[in-house]
Amino acid sequence: MEDGTFDSPGITVDTVAARGRTADGHEAARAGAPDDAPTPEDRHGCPPAKWESDVEVWQWDAREDCEVRQILDRIADKWSLLAIALLDRRVMRFTELKREIDGISQRMLSRTLRQLERDGIVERTVYPTVPPRVDYALTEMGRSLHATTKALVVWTEAHQERIAAARSAYDEREASLQDL
Repeated sequence: MEDGTFDSPGITVDTVAARGRTADGHEAARAGAPDDAPTPEDRHGCPPAKWESDVEVWQWDAREDCEVRQILDRIADKWSLLAIALLDRRVMRFTELKREIDGISQRMLSRTLRQLERDGIVERTVYPTVPPRVDYALTEMGRSLHATTKALVVWTEAHQERIAAARSAYDEREASLQDL
């Protein structure tokens, strides 16, 4: 909202009733509302999340039409993460990205960059030269996303040996169960 407050998508009708107010501090007025009346929580297309010890927790749901899930699916796939990481270093051309991302097809890279551009994470600049030159760069939002995903990569690197050991132990247990 313009006054600096916001309606939380993570507040439920039960929580509103229990607290007697909405997320923006106004009195809750759900009593007498029809069961099918839309609530502020419904505007995101996902069921509301629960409050945990006064800390808002946004949870996406498993429905395919949940917008948060769709965005996470798009930005968290391996090709998007690799493109974002490379573009955080510098502006790159399509062929440079293709060369740097081992195993990606031209079609998949094109599709990935198009989706990231549509979401406002990547900026595409076409120069009117012969042949046309196209550069890709992260937007401000894309740079902030890279900072977030970088933490995940650091965590993975710190725990990769423990994960490998856990996988080996699991595989051994499964193999011994197969022998029975």
